[in-house]
Amino acid sequence: MTKLLLSLHVIAAIVAIGPVTVAASVFPPAVRRASAASEDPDAWAHVAVLHRICRVYAVVGVAVPVFGIATAKNMGVLGDTWLIVSLALTLVAAVVLGALVLPRQSTLLEAATAGPADGTRAGDGTRAGAGSGPGVPRAATVQLAMFTGVFNLLWATVTILMIVRPGSTTGA
Repeated sequence: MTKLLLSLHVIAAIVAIGPVTVAASVFPPAVRRASAASEDPDAWAHVAVLHRICRVYAVVGVAVPVFGIATAKNMGVLGDTWLIVSLALTLVAAVVLGALVLPRQSTLLEAATAGPADGTRAGDGTRAGAGSGPGVPRAATVQLAMFTGVFNLLWATVTILMIVRPGSTTGA
């Protein structure tokens, strides 16, 4: 059973955290490119897809600690320091993603694709002015990139702890 849970934990980490890490990292430069190419509505569609990937896979990512805790319980290592630190860093990563990265992505996307204040729509069903929003301040994308980098570093640290497992008796 432990091997099954560990396999599910690793697969969930790859399938769920990988896409969030990549999409969140690509988001800030994609916003800058879309803002510079205001005539290209596809540029903002690309940014919207990146944000959707981040939101959806953040929810799917909950499976990672769930399978991880189940695996740790089966292995009898729930009280090990490396696991407690990993869980704490996972919680911090979740807070960074949920409180700092995703809301800023939403704000940038909404501000950049917002139409006129009256909310009128263009004839093609999109918000009037979509893709032609004001230039996005570079500082906003730089700050978002910084928070995304913190998120990525937290996950990299958790991954290293999972591999190294200080004090492990497995000999690995």
